[in-house]
Amino acid sequence: MTTIRRFSCNDLLRFASVNLDHLTETFNMSFYMTYMARWPDYFHVAKAPGGHIMGYIMGKVEGQGESWHGHVTAVTVAPEYRRQQLAKKLMNLLEEVSDKIDKAYFVDLFVRASNTPAIKMYEKLGYIIYRRVLRYYSGEEDGLDMRKALSRDVEKKSIIPLKRPVTPDELEYD
Repeated sequence: MTTIRRFSCNDLLRFASVNLDHLTETFNMSFYMTYMARWPDYFHVAKAPGGHIMGYIMGKVEGQGESWHGHVTAVTVAPEYRRQQLAKKLMNLLEEVSDKIDKAYFVDLFVRASNTPAIKMYEKLGYIIYRRVLRYYSGEEDGLDMRKALSRDVEKKSIIPLKRPVTPDELEYD
């Protein structure tokens, strides 16, 4: 049986194999530790019965006013554990925290424009392509900013797509 729990410092020493996927962004240790300290409710790991890490989700809450939102920084599942709806379970957990605890208006994430399987999965989970961000990934590949409205956004304003692409310097960061 799969166990989903908060990510811990010990997991940092055991999750490298999950990050081997070329589409998974990897970060330095201090980046992961900052997320564990600042947004522990948004950082979870899924473990198999034998203790192997199956996948994880890392996110945060940010913004102001109607831009207050949950953000998926990374979600990844090891290849041998895919197609078991594990990413869906992890995404649902982050959405639930964003909606019920932090009262966010929406959840957003960025995905490579070439990552068709991930885009399709996010669309099945109710995300829409809000905007294209030109050269978002290493100044080379475009990213798609995908969003899902939460219960606080009654009028669904947060998911009205922009008509034009933006550049990374036009993004709002908190």
